[in-house]
Amino acid sequence: MSSAAGTDTATEPGQPGGKTGTFSALKVRNYRLFATGAVISNTGTWMSRIAQDWLVLSITGSSFAVGITTALQFLPMLLFGLYGGVIADRYPKRQILLCTQAALGVLGLTLAGLTLSGEVQVWHVYAIAFVLGMVTVVDNPTRQTFVVEMVGPSVMRNAVSLNAANFQAARLVGPAVAGVLITAVGSGWAFLINGLSFIAPLTGLLLMRTSELHKIERAPRGGKGQLREGLRYVAGKPELIWPIVLVGFIGTFGFNFPIWLSAFANKVFDSGAGTYGLLNSLMAGGSLIGALLAARRTRSRLRMLVAAALVFGLLEALASIAPSYWLFAALLVPIGIFGLTFNTTANATVQLATEPVMRGRVMSLYMMVFVGGTPIGGPVMGWVTDTYGARVGFLSGGLISAAAALGVGLVLARAGGLRVRLDLRRTTGRPLVAFVPREGTAQAAADGESRPDGEPAIRDDAEDRGGDTGATKSLTPTG
Repeated sequence: MSSAAGTDTATEPGQPGGKTGTFSALKVRNYRLFATGAVISNTGTWMSRIAQDWLVLSITGSSFAVGITTALQFLPMLLFGLYGGVIADRYPKRQILLCTQAALGVLGLTLAGLTLSGEVQVWHVYAIAFVLGMVTVVDNPTRQTFVVEMVGPSVMRNAVSLNAANFQAARLVGPAVAGVLITAVGSGWAFLINGLSFIAPLTGLLLMRTSELHKIERAPRGGKGQLREGLRYVAGKPELIWPIVLVGFIGTFGFNFPIWLSAFANKVFDSGAGTYGLLNSLMAGGSLIGALLAARRTRSRLRMLVAAALVFGLLEALASIAPSYWLFAALLVPIGIFGLTFNTTANATVQLATEPVMRGRVMSLYMMVFVGGTPIGGPVMGWVTDTYGARVGFLSGGLISAAAALGVGLVLARAGGLRVRLDLRRTTGRPLVAFVPREGTAQAAADGESRPDGEPAIRDDAEDRGGDTGATKSLTPTG
């Protein structure tokens, strides 16, 4: 079977397929410190995001301006993301994070000072968003690949999902608190709380026992061609390139929620910041459910990746035509569940298929296409939303996401010598839709290995690679 087909399942080294404890990674002291600091700073970050979007919308009255702000924040990832991965692979990650988290706190306090003083202008928000993006270029791949140094490879998949749950729990609380603060005392206090919240992760990093961190191989300093090496590595592995392509489409066109939810709250439902915060919290609630469900799984299947992306896009399209506020709000919960399922499955699939010494560069490419596409998708979706309305903007993002999922799914099936089987008679024990070997293929004759439902047991060679490293498997979402 081709390597593309071999990507369907990835299991953590040392773990049988199936389920594991939901909070296994929290047994590790260093990870508990990390997670505690992260949930506090993530709550502040979500408060700041909501306040920033609402501040820009209040100053300009334009969804396009909100899209520009988002684009400027993620433009550095598109331009310089791969360099952040090189830095993460070369230098001690704990020291890097001490610098980046401190810088993020300073930026939060700066925006708070400008807003509370009444001097803030939209270009101030643009400038701070861009600088924040520059810091994130280094912080994001470093933070994701540092987690494996804390927990080791045996609970990597669990740590990926718990980080997602951490981020979404903060997203559940942060927007709601931000909505109350903005309505009561203004955006400046949300920015101030965000800046102060970074004291928590800095404290956690300083309290860690460095002797308990897992040692990993680092890329040599000053080595030439490391960026090209990383790109060649990904291009030569279908189990990496196609999930990353799908992540690029979904990240660029499907995750523009600051634009759509602010437009729905303001222009469709004629409400204020409180409604905007509530809509974000409902989606976060769904994402938290999805993260906790994912934490119990030890396998990352490409079937799940593609299916989650497809359902995510279709739910967005359905929500765009919801006739009432409450139906729209209710649909945000399953959108959050499937969006988070897609996110964590893609993240774990890519990391499990990557050699430890390459992980920083691969994950920087992953993040570059996931959030780096926002400078393209943000303004485009903002323009569509301003020109044709919030419903058309949301609908277009959902349809593009669903089409991308179908396209990537068919490419992977074809590369793996598979075809789609529809069981319209709903034979007992068989799914409605399944990928099965094409008749006459060498694979169908060679392995004779099928599951009871007739679906081939396709496994990922990343499982063996992970077991060989003995040192690294890594982590998590965009939080």
